[in-house]
Amino acid sequence: MRLSKHHGLGNDFLVLLDLAGAHPIAPATARALCDRRTGIGGDGLIRVTSGGPDADVAMELLNADGSTAEMSGNGIRCLAQAVFQSQVVPGPALRVATAAGLRTVTTLSGGSAHTQRFTVEMGQAKVGADEPEWVDGPVLRATQVDVGNPHMVLHWAEANLPDRERLVELGERIDGLTPGGTNVEVVHAGPRDGELSMVVYERGVGPTQACGTGACAAAAAAEQWELTASSTTVHMPGGPVDVVLGDPVLLTGETTSIAVVYAPWP
Repeated sequence: MRLSKHHGLGNDFLVLLDLAGAHPIAPATARALCDRRTGIGGDGLIRVTSGGPDADVAMELLNADGSTAEMSGNGIRCLAQAVFQSQVVPGPALRVATAAGLRTVTTLSGGSAHTQRFTVEMGQAKVGADEPEWVDGPVLRATQVDVGNPHMVLHWAEANLPDRERLVELGERIDGLTPGGTNVEVVHAGPRDGELSMVVYERGVGPTQACGTGACAAAAAAEQWELTASSTTVHMPGGPVDVVLGDPVLLTGETTSIAVVYAPWP
């Protein structure tokens, strides 16, 4: 199989173009390919098939553990880069059918041969109920947010966001006790006024360098908490994205093409 590898701010994905729909991916195959020691390595695998009457292509996303996910803000930008590089669709806009609904990705001007900047229409960010059961110690507030996939956003009181070990402990506990699982974002205001800093534990993956849907969820929760306005920059370990809240939420960030890889079918 021919796979391309891309990353959105360090959140990396393998992309399989299968427009004929001839090569379904089993969970075990996704796990094997995404393994960072015995496979190619990635936070997830994206299979691109034909989109039907309303979309140019369709997106199927499997996490590194083989589970399915509804959407990924970084992953869909990687998908768009792979599709445009292969000239399946000329661009600059791409309509993508996802399990979370129709999403449109648009290439912005500038960039380089390997790195482009994209804006994604992410649909609505639905802020749900507060979750007081997770308010403890440095967690000031906790709120559910639905961005087509589930998130739990935690407002962190300490000057430094949790390190990897602490994030894993917190993320595993909340994800494991939430029916169906959830992504977990830990945020605080800064580094500049009106901005956010965030670390994330992704359902089915663990800590990642960045999460596009998580950034949108964090921005929606932060606006409700009056930490930010409707337009903000979210800083993550892999880099920043810009989020503009509305219907749809707009997510803008960079995506980089890494390699083309050929791997045998299992």
